[in-house]
Amino acid sequence: MNSDHSNHSDDQLVAGVQVDAVDETTLSANSNPIDTSRWAALAAAVLHTEGVSCGELGLRFVDLEAMAELNQIHMGESGPTDVLAFPIDAKPSKPLREHDWQAKHEQATAVIAAADADAGQALSDRIADSVTLLGDVVICPVYATQTLHQAQTHNPAAERSFDDEVALLVVHGVLHVLGYDHAHPDEASLMQTQQDRLLAAHHRQGSTTGRELLGCDG
Repeated sequence: MNSDHSNHSDDQLVAGVQVDAVDETTLSANSNPIDTSRWAALAAAVLHTEGVSCGELGLRFVDLEAMAELNQIHMGESGPTDVLAFPIDAKPSKPLREHDWQAKHEQATAVIAAADADAGQALSDRIADSVTLLGDVVICPVYATQTLHQAQTHNPAAERSFDDEVALLVVHGVLHVLGYDHAHPDEASLMQTQQDRLLAAHHRQGSTTGRELLGCDG
């Protein structure tokens, strides 16, 4: 194994939803450590809140070169980007209506708590026989760092950390896998609202990122 690579992976299984997070970044390129367990748990929480009760999601953290290659192959765009989402079997998620949000959030919280209490149960008893492959979310931490530095240069007073940026990209990517989009203003507004709610609920209470979706690459 090349010691310059972190190559760390983490699996999070919560009440039938499994998130496989892998850090493929090189230590020399990415100065910020990637907590795969934390980001896998955030992705799982988003899936639960969005009503996903069973499925498997891949979450990869890659360097600039790998992201640029994926961006060229799948999007026809040159150069790296911050996040890419690749849905597989998942059907587009029906966006939550305003009055559904609290009920969904409370339900997700209860499901996660019950799963934690039942952590000793066998894996085969905790997931369905046929697992839905939801898709993959790929994030480039180095690009995220560059974006963060640019934002801080334009607005030094902005209080946003590297973790805030990664949390945004995780939530953003998972929402894309579930069928959300921001190609049109109405779609962007809906996705922005849901993204901010999910970040406030599962990343940092009461916080929003200040990032407008129309300016996101993913």
